[in-house]
Amino acid sequence: MADTDTGAGTDASRAAGGPRDAHALAGLEAGLDALDAVRTHRTPLRETLVRKVLPPVGAVALVLVVWQLLVWAGVAPPYKLPAPSAVWGEVRVAWLEGTLLDYIWTSVSRGLLGFLMALALGTPLGLLVARVRFVRAALGPLLSGLQSLPSVAWVPPAVIWLGLNDSMMYAVILLGAVPSITNGLVAGIDQIPPLFLRAGRTLGATGARGAWHIVMPAALPGYLAGLKQGWAFSWRSLMAAEIIASSPDLGIGLGQLLENGRNNSSMSQVFLAIFLILIVGIAIDLLAFSPLERWVLRGRGLLVTR
Repeated sequence: MADTDTGAGTDASRAAGGPRDAHALAGLEAGLDALDAVRTHRTPLRETLVRKVLPPVGAVALVLVVWQLLVWAGVAPPYKLPAPSAVWGEVRVAWLEGTLLDYIWTSVSRGLLGFLMALALGTPLGLLVARVRFVRAALGPLLSGLQSLPSVAWVPPAVIWLGLNDSMMYAVILLGAVPSITNGLVAGIDQIPPLFLRAGRTLGATGARGAWHIVMPAALPGYLAGLKQGWAFSWRSLMAAEIIASSPDLGIGLGQLLENGRNNSSMSQVFLAIFLILIVGIAIDLLAFSPLERWVLRGRGLLVTR
């Protein structure tokens, strides 16, 4: 009799709470489906302009306004703080003389070629350090120390060893960028779940095949972070080399333009070089690394679209 009452009570409670439970379950399933779903529609152009273009443009405009106000307030003499119009005049002169693009291309071509060389050396070195325990114990601390060493420290010995030429520039870039790329790949490999590696070995993906099909795709987020840092070190190393080492055979890059402005006591030229260095660094990040990062995150379902 007790069992009958209990069963009846249970059935009654289920009947009473059935619609509510079904509604809650449907809401939970809808939420899980929304989390699993990957939105692939293209963002409208207006939304892109408002969210991605307007904020940095507004920030630049604010900096220019504050800069001009400081000039009008006379916080520093013109030879220390030139007006934005004076820097724009330097841009016009360099453009009319046909040297502006030469400054940029001289540095960008060196930086990109040096980065590609660092990529070709740092990637296999990272795989070797990450997968061979003895090599990791021997080279791991050395790579970390090289990464923390300022790139400018390599310029004097590189000049003595290689002379004032492009080889010296590339040597400084490699010494600055290779440790970052290598350590980024090692960090990405360390974060791979062991189950992935065991599954790859079970399927026959060992050696170079396992590195290409299992290790590199799984370590891609950490590897990409190392590539971004490697480019930053490449660009900074190149600027240090161009500022310190000057020769007619090397041409005039952005670093040498900055040093020429200092030698000529022309703050407008110094500001021009600084802005060009910043613009190139931002452009490379926006045109190359940001789309690659979004592609990686989207492929792993980690890209949040609002």
